[in-house]
Amino acid sequence: MIEKAKKALDILLDGNKNFVESKSEFKNTKVESLISLKNGQSPIACIVTCSDSRVIPELIFDKGFGELFVVRCAGAVIGENILESVEYAVDHLKVPLVMVLSHDDCGVMKAARALYPKEPDNLQLLIRSVYEIIDSETECYNEIARNYTLTKKRKLLKRSKILRQAYHDGKFEIVRAYLNFDTGRVEIIS
Repeated sequence: MIEKAKKALDILLDGNKNFVESKSEFKNTKVESLISLKNGQSPIACIVTCSDSRVIPELIFDKGFGELFVVRCAGAVIGENILESVEYAVDHLKVPLVMVLSHDDCGVMKAARALYPKEPDNLQLLIRSVYEIIDSETECYNEIARNYTLTKKRKLLKRSKILRQAYHDGKFEIVRAYLNFDTGRVEIIS
């Protein structure tokens, strides 16, 4: 892993440790911090995650204004808007780390598992994208969420020439992660 990405990941995991141990420092959360960033931002990482109201990267990583570039969509499905947002983070903001973060009890994963293999009436883009990794053997929707992080990582690189080139040039790394609701701990998936 490139040094800048490793440093960013270490900072995130240290912040998550603070969160898990109820020792969050809540730095950069005052209006003064926001004012100091009015002319630009330099986040340490881009977090691609779900819109679930229980998944708040700034809190689970003990970060504040300007520290994370968070890209959210239900199920963290990689559509064009998500892809271009990650491209912006890597190409313009120069983040060295992109984290694809899934979580326990994801509604999109539950719905996909419950409906599979039927054609969904609603949420078609979200459900169909998860169908790619489901088979008749897959029972646990939390397992689907974990496995889906690999699909998301691959889609980022496959669908974006900008990201592929930057990744090839060693400008950033992508890690897969999973948030456990029972502990608040973020686990890196290898």
